[in-house]
Amino acid sequence: MDNDPTRIVNQPSLTVSTGRSWLIVGGIFTAIAEGVLIAMTALPPLGLALAAAIAIGLLYFGILVVRLTVRPGRRRLGMMAIGMLAIALISLVTATIVATTAVDDAQRVNPPHAMNFTA
Repeated sequence: MDNDPTRIVNQPSLTVSTGRSWLIVGGIFTAIAEGVLIAMTALPPLGLALAAAIAIGLLYFGILVVRLTVRPGRRRLGMMAIGMLAIALISLVTATIVATTAVDDAQRVNPPHAMNFTA
């Protein structure tokens, strides 16, 4: 195995860290994602943002469980990193779907060419 410290797989956050950084960054990211998704719960498709917010909360809980139950080392840190990436992916995809759907619905109700700009 190559011990080049510049390789991603050899970074301390994935090899010898306690996992505290994953908990802190994951907690901050989860809080931001939850805030955005909860604000989007009234937008279509109804229920998607709420379901994603619940999934993200469960994923962060999973990161906490991994930190407390899996022995220290690469495996634990890798699992925590995967959890963090899943949180990022779910929040990004969900926010994109909800925003796109909301814009499409708004344009369907009030098409841009139907706007009256006369005073």
